[in-house]
Amino acid sequence: MLSRLGPVVKASGMSRCMSTFFQEPLNFIGGKRVLPTNRNSSEDFKVLDPSTGHVLCETSSSGENDVDKAVASAKEAFKEWSETPALVRARLLQKAALVLRENVEDFAMMEVMDNGKPIWEARLDIWTAVDALDYFGSLAPTLAGEHIKMPSGSFGYTIREPLGVCGGIGAWNYPIQMAAWKSAPALACGNTMVFKPSPLTPVTAVMLAELYTECGLPKGVFNVIQGQAETGHLLCTHPDIAKVSFTGSVPTGTKIMQDCAVGIKPVTLELGGKSPLIIFADSDVDNAVKGAMLANFLSQGQVCSNGTRVFVEKKIKDEFVEKLVARTEAMKLGDPSEDDTLVGATISHQQMDKVLGYVEGAKKEGAKVLCGGDRVIPENPKLSGGFFVRPCVLDNLNDGMTVVKEEVFGSVLGLLAFEDEEEVIQRANDTKFGLAGGVFTRDLGRANRVISRLEAGSCWINTFNICPAGLPFGGFKYSGLGRENGTVTIDHYTQLKSVYVEMNDLDVPF
Repeated sequence: MLSRLGPVVKASGMSRCMSTFFQEPLNFIGGKRVLPTNRNSSEDFKVLDPSTGHVLCETSSSGENDVDKAVASAKEAFKEWSETPALVRARLLQKAALVLRENVEDFAMMEVMDNGKPIWEARLDIWTAVDALDYFGSLAPTLAGEHIKMPSGSFGYTIREPLGVCGGIGAWNYPIQMAAWKSAPALACGNTMVFKPSPLTPVTAVMLAELYTECGLPKGVFNVIQGQAETGHLLCTHPDIAKVSFTGSVPTGTKIMQDCAVGIKPVTLELGGKSPLIIFADSDVDNAVKGAMLANFLSQGQVCSNGTRVFVEKKIKDEFVEKLVARTEAMKLGDPSEDDTLVGATISHQQMDKVLGYVEGAKKEGAKVLCGGDRVIPENPKLSGGFFVRPCVLDNLNDGMTVVKEEVFGSVLGLLAFEDEEEVIQRANDTKFGLAGGVFTRDLGRANRVISRLEAGSCWINTFNICPAGLPFGGFKYSGLGRENGTVTIDHYTQLKSVYVEMNDLDVPF
């Protein structure tokens, strides 16, 4: 997801040495990088560069002792951080935003190596993190309760207090964005955090932790533990974790919700989607084509909010498809570190096989591949082991096909024709998901009418996948609980205390 569109200016920050970065452990606890103490070698995992298939490093999953240490560090830091004046917290978060802004290129290059997305998109991801730190830093001094007038001079008031130690679990498609979107509001409210990135993309969360410490945040305010499913389970069930925010799949989100239910812990869940993008005949077709690509091909299609079900009104479908296929086939696939590359590498071999499997399954069900949907071995020898999939456009689909009903999480755009507004609304809502939706039309009355009936939490009119820090993001139905971004996020990282002040002698029956 993007917080903005338009050209990205390269930052001139000092570059780190990537080779030395991986010589140190990737757990960050109490203000420093530390080795995991888990000795179960079956939990070790390799971190790969998706564009080459080369191993960047190998690390152990954090075990119970590691999670205990991270949570203890955050719990100790909470004593100081929760009492730090809000204006000071704001200044520190905005200082972190400034330093991150000065080092966009440094972070972006590591994100490319870790994730495989094109460098231009990685830069935009870093900017979304900058925006989150700036935005929630600015909100910190505004946190306040209410004064409520009562009869006879008595009154009540509320106090908004931090929760304590929060757990954050990030996804591999937007590593730095997830770390910032979860930590910025949590820290702004006076909480501390233990964050577990995906084992596929563990790097930039550690860099963010180092940046926080360098900018003056107390040691232990933000900690990073690496690990797989068991590490996440240990974090969610830890008695000193007050709340968990998770981004990822529905099955994993369900398990996290179950873990947190045992301790009656609040959760924020940003889960999967199978979102509709509706294109009416009165749309600017060229603009709608751009919107469909924006809704499907960011991060090699690995975006939870993607509008993968593209409903096109029959009157313009032929024109739309012709222009869409031409633009899709023109996208340059290759080295994600090069500025003119538009298609990078899929996150892993397993995910690549999954995407290709959905395409093959769709073909067996009668779908027609208009372009892409195959593995590509780039000419550059260093990329021969990379996980590259050509962006795919599928036609001749119906609503009952597997590829239309299930989340593919890859560059697979599905075309579906419709004839009228009522029909397309019913079909758009015929899914267990409800993360996002979009409409393209010149008729803003119709646009708002359709949006009001879409069963989705995050919607766009005449654009797609733009997520500024000030606008809440999240879904309905199986797509999750709670919101990220916007002032409403403050409610998810604080608890409200109510106080009644009696100003008169008590009049009681006993």
